Amino acid sequence: MNQCRSADEKVGFWDVLKSVLSAFFGVQSRRNRERDFRHGKPIHFIVVGLLATLLFVLTVFGVVRLVLWLAGV
Repeated sequence: MNQCRSADEKVGFWDVLKSVLSAFFGVQSRRNRERDFRHGKPIHFIVVGLLATLLFVLTVFGVVRLVLWLAGV
């Protein structure tokens, strides 16, 4: 899925999501990072990053509550 992008093409939602998730795991490629800095809007990455962080924290919280409930604590 190698796409050529023109200089004025915007970074789409899925590109932002993939970039944020890649950054979470520390596997963001240099090419994608450069594309994000050239064509992306910082606010999009900030909002998606905050939402992804909130989702991660809530998931961990829910798993811990489930484990404690199953353990009878």
